[in-house]
Amino acid sequence: MKTKIEEIDGKWIATLEGEMDTAAALEMEEVLAPLYNSNGKDITFDCTHLEYIASSGLRILLGILKNAKANGGKVVLKNVSNDIKDVFRMTGFIDLFIFE
Repeated sequence: MKTKIEEIDGKWIATLEGEMDTAAALEMEEVLAPLYNSNGKDITFDCTHLEYIASSGLRILLGILKNAKANGGKVVLKNVSNDIKDVFRMTGFIDLFIFE
C-alpha cells in the first residue's frame, strides 16, 4: 500500500494506491495520522489506484471522517471503483461519505 499526503490550498489530499487490507492497516494508520487532526480542513482521498479495501481500512477512513466532521471539515472519496463502492454499500458506509 502506498500513500501520499499533501496539503494544497488549505485542504488535505491523500492518494491511496494498492490494497488497504488488514496487513497494511497498522502502517496506514501511522501514515494517515495527520488527517485525524485535520483542524476543520477538508480531506480528499484520491482512490484512483486503490484496488481493495478491507474492514480495517474502512475503520481508518471512518475514524478520520468522524474527527473531520467534529471539527467542521468534510471527507470526499474521489475516483472510487465500482467494486470498492460495493464494499461501502454492503457495510452501510455509502451514505456517510461524499463520493465524486
